[in-house]
Amino acid sequence: MAETPDIATRAPESDAQETPASPAVAEKSIFPGDTPAQSGPSMGEHCTTVRPSPNGEVPTGDLSKLGGIDVYIAKPSDYPHSPSKLLLLLTGGTGLKSVNNQLQADKYASEGFLVVMPDQFNGDPAPNSVDMTEIKETSSWLEKGKLMFAEGVKSLLIDEWLARHTADKILPILHKVIEGAREEFADAVANGGGIYGVGYCLGAKYILILAGDQSDPETEAPKDEEQGPAKKEPLLKAGAIAHGTMVLKEELEGIKAPVYIVAVKDDPLLPEEELLNPARTTLEKKGVEHQVQVFSDVPHGFAVLGDYTEPKIVQAQAQAYGEMLGWIKGH
Repeated sequence: MAETPDIATRAPESDAQETPASPAVAEKSIFPGDTPAQSGPSMGEHCTTVRPSPNGEVPTGDLSKLGGIDVYIAKPSDYPHSPSKLLLLLTGGTGLKSVNNQLQADKYASEGFLVVMPDQFNGDPAPNSVDMTEIKETSSWLEKGKLMFAEGVKSLLIDEWLARHTADKILPILHKVIEGAREEFADAVANGGGIYGVGYCLGAKYILILAGDQSDPETEAPKDEEQGPAKKEPLLKAGAIAHGTMVLKEELEGIKAPVYIVAVKDDPLLPEEELLNPARTTLEKKGVEHQVQVFSDVPHGFAVLGDYTEPKIVQAQAQAYGEMLGWIKGH
């Protein structure tokens, strides 16, 4: 795949947002507004803030329900007359109603995938008290003070939001959607030999989980007290993620399906040394197909569709999409 001098291709590594980044790294910000939304590494500003849509584009998919869960569905223009493959798209904190997320789903649909994007936050997207358009250089100390206060308030709101949306809440939603999709779009699942997945920011965490060993507490009883729940095969045939957040080391090292990882250099939300590098070693030993692409000089969250003016981000966003698309198409 094509590379640029600022972008290095590396094998996957491991995740440990449990380990705080050093102050020097955590405070580094290449672009205005690219700061953790909390005092500790968890969610990035670019993952929780809705940016203007590129070129005034309008989504073409439909809001519907699968398994009783609200979903956005984007279909190829010639479906069902031509075969398609099923793609599960999991968003960052901006959620189902974000126009940019819907446009992202439409882009994958235009490449032949039947895209299902669930409301994994159950109608409760991340708080958005700071608008990116307000984050700019200003000579007024009063305006700067107001912005800093607003960012502080958002940090507290994000803390509360994350506490409401933990794995035990999100995974049952995803299981319902997957089962509903298997029934509703059995032709697409069969045509692709399974379900594919892409995830951004917090959604990336759940793509990794679904691409790994699965144990569903609602359907799997423990074999015995020592062995615990019976393990399942991955629910995804292959996956691709961009700038994951809240990812755990065991989630990265537990991957079983082929996964492509887009990461950001010096990103405290998905650190290379603590998470990605150890995971790479584990996955190589296990013989799991994987690849990591590390982008430099772009903010965490850069791959989420949105209207950017910085040429480097525009270029990197297009390349990340192309690499992720190429990976799932190739598997």
